[in-house]
Amino acid sequence: MTRASNTQGGAVTLSKEGLPAWLDPVVHAVETVKPLQLSRFLPPEDGAGRQSAVLILFGEGERGPELLLMERASSLRSHAGQPSFPGGALDPEDGDPHGDGPLRAALREAEEETGLDPAGVQLFGVLPKLYIPVSGFVVTPVLGWWREPSPVGVVDPAETARVFTVPVADLTDAENRAMTVHPSGHRGPAFLVESALVWGFTAGVIDRLLHFAGWEHPWDREKQVPLDWRS
Repeated sequence: MTRASNTQGGAVTLSKEGLPAWLDPVVHAVETVKPLQLSRFLPPEDGAGRQSAVLILFGEGERGPELLLMERASSLRSHAGQPSFPGGALDPEDGDPHGDGPLRAALREAEEETGLDPAGVQLFGVLPKLYIPVSGFVVTPVLGWWREPSPVGVVDPAETARVFTVPVADLTDAENRAMTVHPSGHRGPAFLVESALVWGFTAGVIDRLLHFAGWEHPWDREKQVPLDWRS
């Protein structure tokens, strides 16, 4: 079974069969990367934190490989206006958080937030669980290949401002890369793409994926962008 066609209780499996060759470096990175190579924020050893999942969906657009992202509504209490991967907390019906629950949750949330048809998605890998201290979420990044693209867009304007794809070529372009400095003092990578500033957890995962897939180009880590760059 190569497709996840049922996000409610049906079998959701991982498969590397038939993936495009350009995804090989990503598959290798997923299979070999260690948790601390992705982030210094790892899940609490006592099991605390709310289990969640995000879908890192690779498609092929007019300009080659691309990633699906969304921008959260500015009215939300947390991460308002911030670009992110589709995703969210696991629901009880998603199943075992330590089994295929995160796979099902990633597809379900992507469908709810972007209108994505899960039947066209082939899940091929899972990164180590990471932690977002500010929200207490334990996040499982689930990777997929958009084998059969479907129309996507804003499903609920109260949650999502827009849904968009970003060419990997733009993410690797040194001109679009910078560092952000959070008021807390934390520095992290950022991407200026599709009139959006991608930063925080999402940018950190993209940055590490590009690095370990060998797609990263040299860029200026001294270039800083304020988090209120639009004002």
